[in-house]
Amino acid sequence: MEKKEIIRLTDIKKFYKVGTQVVKALRTITLNIYQNEYVALMGASGSGKSTLMNILGCLDTPTDGEYFLNNKDVSKLDDNRLAEIRNKEIGFVFQTFNLLPRASALENVMLPLVYAGYNKVSRTEKAKLTLDDVHLSDRIDHKPNELSGGQRQRVAIARALVNNPSIILADEPTGNLDSKTSIEIMGLFQEIHKLGNTVIVVTHEEEIARHAHRIIRLIDGEVDSDEVNANILTMADHVLPAEKEG
Repeated sequence: MEKKEIIRLTDIKKFYKVGTQVVKALRTITLNIYQNEYVALMGASGSGKSTLMNILGCLDTPTDGEYFLNNKDVSKLDDNRLAEIRNKEIGFVFQTFNLLPRASALENVMLPLVYAGYNKVSRTEKAKLTLDDVHLSDRIDHKPNELSGGQRQRVAIARALVNNPSIILADEPTGNLDSKTSIEIMGLFQEIHKLGNTVIVVTHEEEIARHAHRIIRLIDGEVDSDEVNANILTMADHVLPAEKEG
């Protein structure tokens, strides 16, 4: 069966002017990502991975080249249209969680549904179901400061999932978590992928990238390598600290 193409980037470039200098953040990027792929975007600081993530997430537009998301050319859209695309097509998960501090877990997850035009009953029902999917149904009334780092990230993942987006785009999703919680969160991403979601994780950590099925490495604004991961890490490969002691 032919794979459905979700993302097609052709000769994507992104240049910034800093004073009299032109910074070539992305030189030429051409790649395709397909439905239900689990991809890691890797690179050191300055490699262009954050710039590429911003373009993939429709947070920025390229200087040149074409970006097709679900067969729509989004590379030249204005800010309002990009905001619509982000709400419908992309679920974001950030290193810093980006939750509303005074809102409950349920209210945080409901937020994208407000912008999408769902009524309150539908919003509440969908948000509760999605929180259950990330194993947080017992914390729906808790505010972020009443949750652990891992629980906050689960709320953020539920918020990313609630609108049934085409892609889940996670930027250093374990960057603020301890190693045990990081493993649990990566296990959750594996569950999400198994349910049919397309997952793109941006990371500089080799161990986090190894959970993905495909690893794309960037150097100096270009794709250095794009390979199938032959040694995928799963939850079974990790020995958690509590297990070690026993």
